Amino acid sequence: MFEQAYTWFMSLGDQYGVNPIIFGVIYVGAIPFFTLSIAWLVRNYRKGLSIVMPTLSASFFFVSAYLYLMIAGENVPWWVYAVVVAMLVYGAWSTYGNVRKQIKQQVEIENG
Repeated sequence: MFEQAYTWFMSLGDQYGVNPIIFGVIYVGAIPFFTLSIAWLVRNYRKGLSIVMPTLSASFFFVSAYLYLMIAGENVPWWVYAVVVAMLVYGAWSTYGNVRKQIKQQVEIENG
Protein backbone atom coordinates (compact mmCIF):
# COMPACT_ATOMS: atom_id res chain seq x y z
CA MET A 1 0.00 0.00 0.00
CA PHE A 2 2.82 2.43 0.86
CA GLU A 3 4.52 1.64 -2.43
CA GLN A 4 1.33 2.39 -4.39
CA ALA A 5 0.95 5.75 -2.64
CA TYR A 6 4.62 6.54 -3.28
CA THR A 7 4.31 5.61 -6.96
CA TRP A 8 1.17 7.75 -7.33
CA PHE A 9 2.78 10.71 -5.56
CA MET A 10 5.93 10.54 -7.66
CA SER A 11 3.88 10.27 -10.88
CA LEU A 12 2.36 13.66 -10.11
CA GLY A 13 5.74 15.17 -11.02
CA ASP A 14 5.29 13.95 -14.57
CA GLN A 15 1.70 15.17 -14.73
CA TYR A 16 2.52 18.69 -13.53
CA GLY A 17 6.17 18.97 -14.57
CA VAL A 18 7.50 19.70 -11.09
CA ASN A 19 9.55 17.92 -8.45
CA PRO A 20 6.94 16.20 -6.25
CA ILE A 21 9.28 16.25 -3.23
CA ILE A 22 9.57 20.05 -3.38
CA PHE A 23 5.80 20.34 -3.86
CA GLY A 24 5.17 18.03 -0.91
CA VAL A 25 7.61 19.86 1.36
CA ILE A 26 5.99 23.21 0.55
CA TYR A 27 2.50 21.73 0.96
CA VAL A 28 3.20 20.13 4.35
CA GLY A 29 5.50 22.94 5.49
CA ALA A 30 2.77 25.53 4.93
CA ILE A 31 0.29 23.80 7.25
CA PRO A 32 1.58 25.32 10.53
CA PHE A 33 1.83 28.78 8.96
CA PHE A 34 -1.71 28.48 7.59
CA THR A 35 -2.93 27.42 11.04
CA LEU A 36 -1.16 30.36 12.69
CA SER A 37 -2.65 32.73 10.12
CA ILE A 38 -6.14 31.45 10.89
CA ALA A 39 -5.51 31.93 14.62
CA TRP A 40 -4.27 35.47 13.89
CA LEU A 41 -7.40 36.15 11.83
CA VAL A 42 -9.72 34.90 14.57
CA ARG A 43 -7.85 36.91 17.22
CA ASN A 44 -8.04 40.11 15.17
CA TYR A 45 -11.72 39.55 14.42
CA ARG A 46 -12.54 39.08 18.10
CA LYS A 47 -10.58 42.22 19.04
CA GLY A 48 -12.20 44.26 16.28
CA LEU A 49 -8.91 44.70 14.42
CA SER A 50 -8.34 44.49 10.69
CA ILE A 51 -8.47 40.98 9.27
CA VAL A 52 -6.93 41.93 5.92
CA MET A 53 -3.36 40.82 6.57
CA PRO A 54 -4.29 37.57 8.34
CA THR A 55 -6.68 36.73 5.50
CA LEU A 56 -4.04 37.39 2.87
CA SER A 57 -1.50 35.41 4.90
CA ALA A 58 -3.83 32.43 5.28
CA SER A 59 -4.67 32.59 1.56
CA PHE A 60 -1.00 32.69 0.63
CA PHE A 61 -0.13 29.65 2.72
CA PHE A 62 -3.22 27.85 1.43
CA VAL A 63 -2.01 28.15 -2.17
CA SER A 64 1.77 28.29 -1.61
CA ALA A 65 2.49 24.84 -3.03
CA TYR A 66 0.28 25.65 -5.99
CA LEU A 67 2.15 28.91 -6.53
CA TYR A 68 5.25 26.77 -6.94
CA LEU A 69 3.26 24.66 -9.38
CA MET A 70 2.16 27.79 -11.30
CA ILE A 71 5.73 29.07 -11.54
CA ALA A 72 7.59 25.84 -12.23
CA GLY A 73 4.97 23.49 -13.60
CA GLU A 74 2.18 22.98 -16.06
CA ASN A 75 -1.44 21.76 -16.11
CA VAL A 76 -2.34 23.82 -13.04
CA PRO A 77 -5.95 23.33 -11.86
CA TRP A 78 -8.24 26.28 -12.69
CA TRP A 79 -9.20 26.83 -9.05
CA VAL A 80 -5.58 27.72 -8.19
CA TYR A 81 -5.72 30.64 -10.60
CA ALA A 82 -9.12 31.63 -9.19
CA VAL A 83 -7.85 31.69 -5.59
CA VAL A 84 -4.73 33.67 -6.54
CA VAL A 85 -6.80 36.21 -8.49
CA ALA A 86 -9.31 36.47 -5.63
CA MET A 87 -6.45 37.04 -3.19
CA LEU A 88 -5.06 39.84 -5.36
CA VAL A 89 -8.48 41.46 -5.83
CA TYR A 90 -9.20 41.29 -2.10
CA GLY A 91 -5.79 42.79 -1.28
CA ALA A 92 -6.28 45.63 -3.77
CA TRP A 93 -9.84 46.30 -2.59
CA SER A 94 -8.88 46.40 1.09
CA THR A 95 -5.85 48.60 0.39
CA TYR A 96 -8.06 51.02 -1.55
CA GLY A 97 -10.54 51.12 1.33
CA ASN A 98 -7.80 51.70 3.91
CA VAL A 99 -6.27 54.53 1.88
CA ARG A 100 -9.67 56.22 1.47
CA LYS A 101 -10.31 55.89 5.21
CA GLN A 102 -6.92 57.39 6.11
CA ILE A 103 -7.41 60.28 3.66
CA LYS A 104 -10.85 60.98 5.13
CA GLN A 105 -9.44 60.95 8.66
CA GLN A 106 -6.62 63.30 7.65
CA VAL A 107 -9.08 65.73 6.03
CA GLU A 108 -11.24 65.67 9.18
CA ILE A 109 -8.19 66.41 11.34
CA GLU A 110 -7.15 69.28 9.08
CA ASN A 111 -10.68 70.76 9.03
CA GLY A 112 -11.03 70.42 12.78
